[in-house]
Amino acid sequence: MTSLDWALVVPMANEEAEFQEFIAVVSKTLTQIGSGKVYLVVDNVSRDRTLELCRELSAADPRFVAVWAPENRNVVDAYLRGYREALKGGHAFVIEMDAGLSHDPAALPVFLQHLSAGYECVFGSRFLPEQSGGEWQAQRKFLSQGGTFLANLLLGTKLYDMTSGYQGFSRAVAERFAAYPLRSRAHFYQTELRYLVRRYRAIETPITYRAPSPSVSRKAIVNSFEVLFHYFWLRVTARSVSL
Repeated sequence: MTSLDWALVVPMANEEAEFQEFIAVVSKTLTQIGSGKVYLVVDNVSRDRTLELCRELSAADPRFVAVWAPENRNVVDAYLRGYREALKGGHAFVIEMDAGLSHDPAALPVFLQHLSAGYECVFGSRFLPEQSGGEWQAQRKFLSQGGTFLANLLLGTKLYDMTSGYQGFSRAVAERFAAYPLRSRAHFYQTELRYLVRRYRAIETPITYRAPSPSVSRKAIVNSFEVLFHYFWLRVTARSVSL
């Protein structure tokens, strides 16, 4: 495996409207890097032509792999299925990002630079001191910043952004959490991961973010609190876990 033998994992659900734009930007970045394979994970949540478009793309461009995962129960299953497919592909590094251009594919070379330099975890951050701006609603920003503050307070972590879904890992780290029984069922899983991999060599890198919607479901928020206090309780009772 070379230092640039890497994969990108992208859960796809109802992305038909922005599919071509997203793929065009990702393709341009892959061409600039000169390597990379993209695993597009689709499940039953998607009701439009996303799966069909992914399969057509996969047939035309070997850099893209359409992964049909009807067994998925939630978005965490989608991410983990993507990681497992990437690991089966033998890649040295695996990066995850959201579809729909919420995350900027142009940042991928920076993630790869850090991973190639020996960092085992690279976390995209929206709240580093030198950053400002971003295209997202106040409610969503409040939830992300509030979640980061609470997670750092209760879990003893010290990251600027504990809730970003743009992140990359070495193969060894990805193998560990892909086999771990994660408790999260929604997007809080990224916070759970950051806590579990806290002992690995990690770095935060600035990213731009465009939130597609200010809404986060009540069920997702409830699950996030359940998971957060589960690990907090283990920590205060001297039974904390890590990968």
